[in-house]
Formats: sequence, structure tokens, C-alpha cells
Amino acid sequence: MERVVEEVGVAEEEEQEQFFEDEEDDLHDEDDEEGEEYIFRFKEGVNPLDFVEDNALSGQPYKQFERLEYEALAEKKRKALADSHCEGSTKKARVEDVSEMEEIMKAMNYGVRRKSREPKRRGRQKGSKNKLNRDVARKLGEATLHFAHGHYEEAISLLHQVVLQAPHLPDAYHTLGLVYSAVGDADKALGFYMLAAHLVPKDSSLWKKLISCSIEKGDIHQANYCLSKAIIADPKDIHLRLLRASVYLDLRDYQKAAESYYQIHQLCPENVDALKTGAKLFKRCGQLERSIDILENYLDDHPNEADLSVVDLLASILMEANKHSKALQHIEHAMSVYCSGNELPLNLTSKAGICHVHLGNMQKAEILFGALEGEGAHHHTELITKVADSLVNLGHHSFALKYYLMLEGINCNDKGWLYSKIAHCYLSLKERLQAIMFFQKALESVPGNIDARLNLASLLLEESKDDEAIALLSPAKYLGPSDQHLHKSKPWWLNEKVKVKLCQIYRAKGMLEDFVDTIFPLVRESLYCCECPKKKVKGKKRLKKSELHKRVEVLSTSGTDNLFHGFKPVASTADRVKASRAKKLLQKKEEQKAKALAAGVDWESEDDSDDEPVMWERKEAPLPNILKDDEHHLLIVNLCKALATLERYSNALEIISLTLRLGNSILPPEKKEELRILGAQLAYKTTEPKHGFDYVKYNVSQHPYSIAAWNCYYKVISRLENRDTRHCKFLQSMLGKLKDCVPPILISAHQLTMASHHQDAARKYLEAYKLLPESPLINLCVGTALINLALGFRLQNKHQCLAQGLAFLYNYLRLCKSSQEALYNVARAYHHVGLVTLATSYYEKVLATREKDYPIPKFPNESPNAQHQSSGYCDLRREAAHNLHLIYKKSGAHDLARQVLRDHCTF
Repeated sequence: MERVVEEVGVAEEEEQEQFFEDEEDDLHDEDDEEGEEYIFRFKEGVNPLDFVEDNALSGQPYKQFERLEYEALAEKKRKALADSHCEGSTKKARVEDVSEMEEIMKAMNYGVRRKSREPKRRGRQKGSKNKLNRDVARKLGEATLHFAHGHYEEAISLLHQVVLQAPHLPDAYHTLGLVYSAVGDADKALGFYMLAAHLVPKDSSLWKKLISCSIEKGDIHQANYCLSKAIIADPKDIHLRLLRASVYLDLRDYQKAAESYYQIHQLCPENVDALKTGAKLFKRCGQLERSIDILENYLDDHPNEADLSVVDLLASILMEANKHSKALQHIEHAMSVYCSGNELPLNLTSKAGICHVHLGNMQKAEILFGALEGEGAHHHTELITKVADSLVNLGHHSFALKYYLMLEGINCNDKGWLYSKIAHCYLSLKERLQAIMFFQKALESVPGNIDARLNLASLLLEESKDDEAIALLSPAKYLGPSDQHLHKSKPWWLNEKVKVKLCQIYRAKGMLEDFVDTIFPLVRESLYCCECPKKKVKGKKRLKKSELHKRVEVLSTSGTDNLFHGFKPVASTADRVKASRAKKLLQKKEEQKAKALAAGVDWESEDDSDDEPVMWERKEAPLPNILKDDEHHLLIVNLCKALATLERYSNALEIISLTLRLGNSILPPEKKEELRILGAQLAYKTTEPKHGFDYVKYNVSQHPYSIAAWNCYYKVISRLENRDTRHCKFLQSMLGKLKDCVPPILISAHQLTMASHHQDAARKYLEAYKLLPESPLINLCVGTALINLALGFRLQNKHQCLAQGLAFLYNYLRLCKSSQEALYNVARAYHHVGLVTLATSYYEKVLATREKDYPIPKFPNESPNAQHQSSGYCDLRREAAHNLHLIYKKSGAHDLARQVLRDHCTF
């Protein structure tokens, strides 16, 4: 009986212990589930094949998984936040229940426990949840056999069944990837490999396969994603980390690349190349101090023996940061510790010498540089070049010339650039003849050396050899037939600096046509490049002809075999609009084709044209900062003046208009004022003043009481084809603002006179007469307006009006002191109204008077010699003689008429 009771007690004890251990396992399972990383799983009701069959993974499959992972983690975070407020209390209650149960069981068993049990493993037993059923395993094996024998269709069919039965089995997806890879469908193979890898993220072999596929495809971003997953699966694989660092370099993410190389060095300290690459990349990212720190830390960790290439790199970085004293300390420390008893490498020796030069220790520098001289100099050309370049940068040209001349006797590929450096040294030492000789040698070796060509041209100009300088910069004698295919890049004669230098020479020598031909295309192209937006622009998508014909079918009737023959198919309004546009476009294409064939031009069909929109990018301006640079602004002004001299007014106005429009917010006011005045002068001279109206309007606005400015304005607007609304609005605004300004009143009256509105014109002239009653011009205008009004049909009191007009003319004659012009105008008025007797007497007075020439009013800031007139342009005797002979001829006095013409109109 006691034995039975004992066995019952033991059984109860085992059940209780099993209960507590299961409870602990559940707690650990929950903790593991909370801490584990995301593993991809299909949602319920989702067909796994849709990911690939429906092209869900086309293009870049990894983006789909990134999105799913983000959504899963976001959902998990939301769930954790929702459960956080009750999680603590639940666990506390659970622990309290467990502790109470332990006390009860201890009381029941009096502390008796069996110790012969083996320790249980925590967590869920492996393989307990993902066991394959026999049907799935059989189909998977059969599919593998079909794949091995090349029966791909059968293998795909069986694997699809396996996927539907066991959607989370990675082997099926991996095998599908192998099958599709063998078939040649790379996109589907990649999709299935991606699914398999996400179902077993700890298998680095799958990720490595995806990496190679992505790199072969050229998808760097997907390769980077797979590399990150592969490194998580196998963090000790250095090759993966090196590959990811190189991918970051391809993506130009230099910060992450630097971090990757630094991590590689930390994992593999003997990989010094990774350390140096990381330091260079940190420096490239602007983290100079960190670059120096990691190199110095390496030297600190290797106090007795270190890689001297690290010292060399550290010294280079410190020297570029202008820390030559610190760089010299590291080199001297390396010489005393790492090279004790041995000779310091030449690269470090030359760097030490350069540091001494920067610190002013020229004697020590010469001693160190002596190691570069001797018979082995041809092995150290790069070091000698660096030393000489450093000496040039510090202004020691004579010292640098010694090392450049040392390189002259060594055969090297860069002789042209070496000659150029030697020439610069001679130029700094003011030895012009030697500089010219070496610049010529440099151009013989490298004709495309723009700097040498420009410097040689400047030296030739200083030596008064202008023709040689022009020949040096001109492309004429270099454009042989053999040169057409040699210059794959832009030839030197098309370089902007060469053209600017050449045009400066042309202008200095007064060769305006050559000056304009050289610089005008360059300035015009630069301005138009500034006008275009600096970004890539999508062109409009062009449809193929086949697509256009499909759209047009909506408008046509259906076929004869259709029940609804004769009826148009039902279509939406949008489709009908598209069809109409397509029909018009097809008709336009046919017309273009007919014109091309009629002109004898080959017509290329657009059926094979790309559907993708065309991408184009704006060209860089040949003259950068053309609107900001003072030299370029002076070049634009000189170009416009030269164009005006050559009477190419439209080109000059085009340049001025572009400059003012593009530089409205850039140019200072004085430069804009200069250009507007120049534009007004050109508008005054050009025969097509339409584009110059804005400039004369601006000039009048700035000088509203200037008679010359209003003369220019009136000349421009009087040559416009029709009445320009801009002029009408501007004139009305000036009349409203300037009540005491006579010129706009006179211009308005003149235009009314030209329109035969003599009454309105007389009213305007009288307004001006009130302001300037002693003005001869206004009295003349009032008189002529009243006479023209008197000759009309609707005026009743014509004689009174005529008398008033003649009164103003006599007042005008008085103000002009009976000048030849005033006498002629009075005679012309009498002649006009038919009083020929009085007209004859005044014409005879004109013939008896001689008039001297008067200066023509000039435009503001216009040069005094801008216009040239022959002498006698103010004399009116010929005009008076011609009119007088007409009177004599009409009255029958033909002999008098011939005598007048013979006396005054004979050339």
C-alpha cells in the first residue's frame, strides 16, 4: 500500500514539474518571438505564384519585399504599443500564480523532488512545426528528377502544385528558380530565387546567388539590398563586405563605403588596403579629422613595425591640410623607429623635403632632394615632378626649373606638359625668349594645350607680333582633310578661351568683321543656353502608326459580318476625342510624306519609333557666368557696337534683348541703363524699329524733357506699320503724367494730322501753344493745321479760319526773323491755298537768301561723329526753284520756268 502511494506521489510530482517547465518554455517562446527578426510569410488567401506570374516582381523585386517588411514591422510596432499598457500586469499575475502553486506543491510533497531527470532544452523543438507530408515530399522529388532529365514543363507543373500545398517551403521556389534559369527566363528565375531567400534568410548561399544575378543584370540597388541580407546571414564573410563597399562606390555613397572599409579593417586588422581606402573616402566626404585619426590609431597600435604606405598616406593627407609640421613629425618618427638602420623610401624622403620647403628650411630640403638626383632619376620621374610642382606653388621658380630641366632629358609621355611647365617658369623669371621657345615646343607635342597657346599668344602680342598671334589662334591652316576624324573631342580652335582671345586681338586691330564673326555665335549660344532650364525634360510620347490606326477604328463602321453592320461601335467621349486627334495626326503625316517625296527626300516611316519619351539635357553655356562677369558684359557691349557699325542692327537688338531679359534680376542698374541706351540708338537707326520700341520708350521715360530723346522716339514710332497699341498706351500715360511737357502733345497732334483729323490736331497744337507761345515750331504747326481745316468741306467760316492760320504763319515768320525756312513755309502755304502771286514773291525771297548748315540734334550719349551729312543740307533754294517753276509752267511762262530750273536746279 505504501508502495502504491509512493508511486502515485511520484507521478503527481512529475506532472507538476512538467507543468512548470511547459510554462517556462512558453515564456521563453514569447520572448524569442518578440526578439526575432522579420521572416517573410504569405498572408492567408494569397497565391504565391502571383508574385511572379503576374509580374509583381518585375523590374526590381527587392522593393516589394522592402515594402512588405516595412508594413510587417510597422504592424508589429503598433501591436506592441497597444499591448504595452497591459503586458506588465498580466506577467505579474502569472508569476504570482506560479509562485503560489510552487508553495502548495512543496507543502504537499514536503520538499521531495526527483533529481534523475535530464535537463530539458528550452524553446520549440526543431522540425516540430515544418514537417513535410509525404505527398509534398514525393512531388518535390519527382519535380527534381524531371528537372535533372530536362523535362522542364513537367517539373514546373509539379512545383506549382507543391507551392500551392506548402507555400512556405523554400526548396520548391529554389528549384523553380533553377528550372526557369535553365529555360532562359531570367526575370522569373530571379523572382523565385528572391522568394526562396526570404523564406530562409539565414541561408547566405541564396543571397550570394541573388547578388551575382543582380550584378549581371546591372541592378546595383538590388545587389546592395541582397548584400545587406547576405552579411546578416554570414557576418564573418569579408568578401561580402568588400563587395558591398565596392557597390557603395558604384552608387557614389562614399560615406557608407568609407564606413564599410573601416569595418572590414576592424574585422581583419591585417587588411591595410581597406584602412587606406576608408581613410581616402573619409577625406573625400570632408571628414578630414576622422581620416587622420584612423591612420594615427593604426600607427599607435603598431609601435614597433607598421606598413610605411600608411605613413605615406597620412603624410599626404596632412600636407594637403597644410599641416606640414605634423606630417614631418610622422615621417621622422617612421625613419627613427620603423626604418632604423635602413634607408627611408624615396617617396617619404621627397615628402620630408617638401615639408621643409613649406617650413622655410631650404638647406635641409636641398639635402633631401639630392636623393632624387643621379643616374636613377629616370625611375623617379613622378616624385621629381611632385617636388618641382610644389616648388612652383611656393614661388621658387628657379629652384623648380632645375628639376624640370632634369626631366627634359628623360624619355616620358608627357613632354608637352613638361615643356609648358618649363615655359611658365621662364615666364615667371621674365625670360620671354626662352618662354616662347618652350611654349612652341609644348604646342608641337600637345596642340590641344589651351593654356600654352594663350600664353604664347600673349607673349607674341607683347613682342608686337600680332599676325603670328592671329595665326596661332586661327584654325584655318590646321583644318586639313586628315584632321576631320582625328578630333573626337572638341578641337582647340573651338575652345571658348581661344575665341575670346582671338576676338580681342581683332577688335584691337580694328578688324570688326572678323571680331563679329568670331564672337557673335559664341555669345548668342551662351545667352540661349542660359534661357533654357537646367534640367532634364521629358519629351512628348510619340505613338506608333499602328496605335493611331487602332484609335481611328472607333470612328469607322463595323465589318460586314457583324449583325449591327452600318452602326458605329459604342465608345466613350474620351475615346472619340482621341480617335479624332489620331485621324488628324495621320492625315498630317501623310501630307508630310507627300511633300517629302515630291521634294525628292527619302521618307522614313515612324512605325519603328520608340514609345519611350525622349530625354534631353540643356547644353552648358560656352561662356559661363556671361551675365555676371564684368569682362563678358564689356564683351557684349563691344559686340553690339561692332554690329551697329556693320549695320547688323537686328542681331545687335537680339543680343541686347536677350541680355536684358535674362539679366533682369542679375545685372546692376548702371549696366542695364547702358544696354537700354545702346538699344535705343540702334532702334533709331534700324529700318525695322519694332524690336527697338521698348528701348526708346525707356529712354524717354528717363529723360521726359529731352527734345533729342523725343525726336528719336518719334522717328521709331513713325516707321511702325500700323498704329501700335503700345505707343498709344504709353503716349496717353505720358500726357496724363506730364501736363507741362510739349513733345508728347506735338506727337499726338502730328499723328492726328496724318490721320486727316485736322480739327483735333488743331486743338492739340493750341494746347501746346498755350505752354510755349513763342515757339516757332508750334506756331508753324497751328498755322498749317488751321489752313488744312479751312480747306475741308464741312467748315462754314473758311475765310476766317484761313486768316487765322496765316496769322500764325506770319507770327512764325517773325519769330524766325524771316529765315529761309520760314519764307519757304509761308510761300508753300500760299501755294497750297492757290494764292500763287503771293507764293511767287516769297519763293523769290527764298532764292535770294543763303542759309548756313545747322547741327542735327543728337541722341543722348551719342558720339558727335555718328552721322555725316554733305554740306548744304539746310539750303532750300532748289525746293523753292522747283515749286516756282511749277507756277510759271502752269501760268504759261515756260521760258521763265526753264530759266529758274537752269539757274538753281542744275547739277
